[in-house]
Amino acid sequence: MKEVPSVLSIAGTDPTGGAGIHADLKTFQESNAYGMAVVTSVVAQNTEGVRDVWHLPIEALEEQIRAVLEDIRPHVIKTGMIATPDMINKTADLLEEENIPLVIDPVMVATSGDSLMEDESTSLMKERLFPLAKVVTPNIDEAKLLTGLDIQSQEEVKQAAKQIVEEMGAEAAVVKGGHFTGEATDILYYNGEFECLTAERTDTKHTHGTGCTFSAAIAAHLARGMTVNEAVSESKTFISAAIKETLGIGKGNGPVNHWRIPKENILHQ
Repeated sequence: MKEVPSVLSIAGTDPTGGAGIHADLKTFQESNAYGMAVVTSVVAQNTEGVRDVWHLPIEALEEQIRAVLEDIRPHVIKTGMIATPDMINKTADLLEEENIPLVIDPVMVATSGDSLMEDESTSLMKERLFPLAKVVTPNIDEAKLLTGLDIQSQEEVKQAAKQIVEEMGAEAAVVKGGHFTGEATDILYYNGEFECLTAERTDTKHTHGTGCTFSAAIAAHLARGMTVNEAVSESKTFISAAIKETLGIGKGNGPVNHWRIPKENILHQ
């Protein structure tokens, strides 16, 4: 009997459901994978910003991860917000013991602009987690922080993606170009080659949870047996539709549409 594809998200929360483990679980479900979640931090946030953050004790993080791995072993693990050095070290210690593909969304700053990671954690994430990664998915701002490059062109995007792979140890990197103007082009660097994934840009402020959703889709597609190139391409289609068919909810930067169908169709079902 064929195994059900399963994915574990290790990330923070979003009580309004647009980002973090809430977005991940919706995306896993929509991508035909069984979703599981380990909470790293409880975040009081909404579409207007982050109000407060409470990091779980290291013991709670460890016991959650062990509980999952000892029962329903995921085909792929995806990490999002892992804010403190202790959390990064413990997660890396546990995942080094396993041989499970890892997708890293290096969550540093929320869509609202609020910081979600301690300064020391950035360098530690590169040292401990990136060498374990199948795919790393930074946006332009995150890529700047990770590489130190002042990214202003597609060539510099390529340079950043290559640096994440060849200098930091990830197997593949996708640098998302959504913060540029013009078409929304992401650059994948994998197996020594670049691939440009382009979609029409949607003029909307409702992009809350974009990074979480994109990386979660990649993880789900990998769990279903797709190659890296196939998983990234399918996920680009997924997130482009999720942004285009916005739900238009929230007073600030609203969430993307994980159903990927127009809101009008949802309301009339």
